[in-house]
Amino acid sequence: MTSSNERVSTGLPTVARAQREFAAGAAYLDTATYGLPPRAAHEAMLAAERDRAAGLMVPTALDEAVTRSREAFARLLGVPAARVACGPQVSYYVGLVAASLPAGARVLVADGDFTSLLFPFAARPELAVRSVPLERIAEEVAGGADVVAVSAVQSADGRIAPIDDLIGAARAHGARILLDATQAAGWLPLPAGQVDWLVAGGYKWLLGPRGTCFLTGTREALDALPAIGAGWYAGADIWDSVYGLPLRLAGDARRLDLSPAWQCWAGHAPALELLERVGVAAIHDHDVALARRFAAGLGLPPGDSAIVSVAVPDGTAEMLRRNGVIATVRAGRLRCAFHLTTTEADVDAAVGLLAPLVAA
Repeated sequence: MTSSNERVSTGLPTVARAQREFAAGAAYLDTATYGLPPRAAHEAMLAAERDRAAGLMVPTALDEAVTRSREAFARLLGVPAARVACGPQVSYYVGLVAASLPAGARVLVADGDFTSLLFPFAARPELAVRSVPLERIAEEVAGGADVVAVSAVQSADGRIAPIDDLIGAARAHGARILLDATQAAGWLPLPAGQVDWLVAGGYKWLLGPRGTCFLTGTREALDALPAIGAGWYAGADIWDSVYGLPLRLAGDARRLDLSPAWQCWAGHAPALELLERVGVAAIHDHDVALARRFAAGLGLPPGDSAIVSVAVPDGTAEMLRRNGVIATVRAGRLRCAFHLTTTEADVDAAVGLLAPLVAA
């Protein structure tokens, strides 16, 4: 019998086979902090840096890695590559959305969401920012909102936003949606084509180095963003846009690109392509199954997220690390994240160490 981890009939790599591409030296349950690179991605980034040290790096050749990353992300999310911008950080792209809003615009956010999504709006005092519980965010749209900005998956505890309800509410009341998919893209199927803007940092579930980020959205919503950070890399012809006026920006989402840290993108393209070959649906099933195995081992109710948050005594994360299990504390609770790089043996090792603490 073929297990869920040995999905061979489609010709795509199985989860089990893909796991051979990783070289973690511990039971790694911390993808929500940063993802582990596949060997090919790690080596590609190191090779680019070795070329730089040897004076052999060719920047124009490394542009191919940016293009590959853009196209792989687009395929993962089911959007056209022409509607994907590449940059370094989530807060920059959220800042473009904030900068596009007129004074007095009403922004609805979720209590306790990640500050890279909140601060760009809060930094504009002329905007009316209202924070509500995540569970009520869809129904609160009726109370007045021009933009709803929310994480698809909460960083602190893995709660999943009511995205379908939110889309319906936003359409009914004329609000736009900014979805932060940093803790979701790569494992959670997302309706990227149904939200106005979607931003995703690349260094967590997308398994890239820190320093990569994507923005996508509808053509109309992207056109509403000011290219206030435009530089030479946003030019219509990148290498013919390095000197002089007039302004000649790309005609698609590339006009919102920022100049890339080439080595980071060299290390991201192979990782995205591996995720694409395995498939988000298979990764989702794998990740959630491991999260439920973990929850069951600790006597917790099953959930639908790849992140599980557990109340534990102080010092638990340090104890786990000493015993070869890597997790982290966020918002006063132990946060454990389960991804393509995680195995059942990793889960069982963590459960064995945590069960006595949780029971106590």
